[in-house]
Amino acid sequence: MAVPQRRTSKTRRDKRRTHFKLEVPGMVKCDQCGELKLAHHVCKSCGTYKSREIVKA
Repeated sequence: MAVPQRRTSKTRRDKRRTHFKLEVPGMVKCDQCGELKLAHHVCKSCGTYKSREIVKA
């Protein structure tokens, strides 16, 4: 049975885990101003969400 002879160092473990990354968040164009924004979030530039003004600019 394969058993490691030594404990894996923290550096070696972390180097291996760097490749398990999250994906880039989904970006969509804002309907009002056309700027890129996070999906399902209020637009930072014009303050609208689903064609409604949420934050006064």
